[in-house]
Amino acid sequence: MTPECAVATIAQAGKYLSFRLDSQEYGLEILKVQEIVGATGLSALPLAPENIRGLIRLRGRDIPVVELRGLFGLKTGQESEKNCVIIAQIPFLGSVATLGLLVDEVCEVLNITDDEIQFPPSLAGGMEEPDFITGMGKLEEKDVILLEIEKFFNEEELKTVVMWDD
Repeated sequence: MTPECAVATIAQAGKYLSFRLDSQEYGLEILKVQEIVGATGLSALPLAPENIRGLIRLRGRDIPVVELRGLFGLKTGQESEKNCVIIAQIPFLGSVATLGLLVDEVCEVLNITDDEIQFPPSLAGGMEEPDFITGMGKLEEKDVILLEIEKFFNEEELKTVVMWDD
């Protein structure tokens, strides 16, 4: 594919909150992150969609928590004291939806420049890469897969997730 035909969005330079799932590090735009909380106190939800881990109560509000391992097709990992919930906000039906993202570990805030961002790598076997991967942060000491949280779910899936939010 020639560069002028590419339709994928590429990540923007800026600050990213990095987190780990297994041995891979990922980054979310810091402006989408509201806060980070411990993964304790999750309430299970009977009959919830498979990637909904439960609800977390935060300042009198129940927030649905999505297990990113399941969403990314990874096996459920061992729970540890490093597990965190990233409380994030995404646009939804002209408003903003708040949801939690369960991750193995939060790492650091990274300032990634334009020259450190590359197009997302193509997946093996000719598979299409997920829309939510917008680039690869190529830093001196590591590679960070950059994500766009708005593309984790389509509108119908997001309605299902957000319906648990009061």
